[in-house]
Amino acid sequence: MEIGLFTEFQCPPGMDEARAFDESLAEMTAAEEMGFDAVWLAEIHFQKDRSVLSSPLIVATAIAARTKRVKIGIAVQVLPLAHPLHLAEDVATLDHLSKGRLDFGVGRSGLPEHYQRFNIPYSESRERFQETLDILLKAWTEERFTYEGKYYQFHDVCVLPKPYQKPHPPLRVAATTHETYPLVGRMGRPIFIAVRTTSISDLKSFIGGYHEGWHDAGHPGRGEVALIVPVYVADTERSAREEAEASTMHFFRVIAEALGKGGTRREEAAKLGRMNYDEILQELVVYGTPEAVTERLLELREALGYTTLSVWMNVGGRIPHERVLGSMQLFAEHVIPRLS
Repeated sequence: MEIGLFTEFQCPPGMDEARAFDESLAEMTAAEEMGFDAVWLAEIHFQKDRSVLSSPLIVATAIAARTKRVKIGIAVQVLPLAHPLHLAEDVATLDHLSKGRLDFGVGRSGLPEHYQRFNIPYSESRERFQETLDILLKAWTEERFTYEGKYYQFHDVCVLPKPYQKPHPPLRVAATTHETYPLVGRMGRPIFIAVRTTSISDLKSFIGGYHEGWHDAGHPGRGEVALIVPVYVADTERSAREEAEASTMHFFRVIAEALGKGGTRREEAAKLGRMNYDEILQELVVYGTPEAVTERLLELREALGYTTLSVWMNVGGRIPHERVLGSMQLFAEHVIPRLS
């Protein structure tokens, strides 16, 4: 099973942007040295005191130059915010520069603020997502193509380069609401799910919709499930809980507020904002000793059937760099061997 490290390139208050890039790039390099199979990058815009990762494809290129083995994943590219032809070129270029190590996750994002700041109505996100995905696939697999859509029209274009991987880098589609799960299943694409704004209990109840959609569309097998989950490992349960508490609580309060601004997910935002730390430990994170974390992740694998796991070691971005590296080391030495 593939096991990776997810990051947001955190930039908490008091940290300058240069240091934010340096620390997260160091963690990416360390992940390869420690034996992780992949590193995964978010796409985040306009989030002061949270992240500098607004250009994941550029950052991924830097990681490709610093590493030799790990896969480099995007988790996820927000398709409706990008011009499809530019994106097709950039992704194919990165695929070449990494010699085929790119894994391309795509989604719509659950944060309406991303769309508001780019002057794109969130109500258009689903249609824009599908048009952009259709254009990407044509750009990568057809010598020349013409496209007539609601938002984009292109005539006899030839996009270069074509990807290093044929026909294109692996695609994973993110699902953030229960309605999306069967849609991704019907598309016949691997699904990307995250313990983030969706609780572990909800993921367990939603995942069946993906497999039903997959089966109803006549696709063979069951489809692949990729999971991102917050993980923090320490020598004792108390250390794991206390060292990550302030950062974790900050993140879920902020993300609940951001969700509430959009109007479409206010009930979900209110529920998230009311959760105390004990409830978060139960439903939204996997923290503890190596033994406890291993057992919880094995239980989740049984329940969700994930085939790719990515762990987020710094929820909220306020856990010191040295402690993140320590958690990574414990995970690599004691948890990965039992999950692989």
